[in-house]
Amino acid sequence: VQLQASGGGAVQAGGSLRLSCTATGTIFAIHSMAWYQRRLGSKRELVASITADGHTTYADSVKGRFTISRDNRKKTLHLQMNNLSAEDTALYYCAKGGIYYSDNIDEYDYWGQGTLVTVSS
Repeated sequence: VQLQASGGGAVQAGGSLRLSCTATGTIFAIHSMAWYQRRLGSKRELVASITADGHTTYADSVKGRFTISRDNRKKTLHLQMNNLSAEDTALYYCAKGGIYYSDNIDEYDYWGQGTLVTVSS
């Protein structure tokens, strides 16, 4: 299983970015997927998750600004990030979970390489 994340970059506060994650070597459609962020000096934190049937959850800090989505046919996960702020600056990782939703990081067994988002104020 491989997850390839892309779409990070530098943006000014208030701007938008769209992250993508393409999966290979797995039956993508049956697994929950998630985006985690890791700020400098901090541990990875769950940003958003989506189950196989499209149920989504979000961290309070991103609700109303970020949207997670998936295209099972293309085996691709997305994270649309709007109204970005400096606090969103972090490495963003896509991760493959199990059949059901989980907010336990240990339930995510494969990870992308991380894509850096830098927001300047």
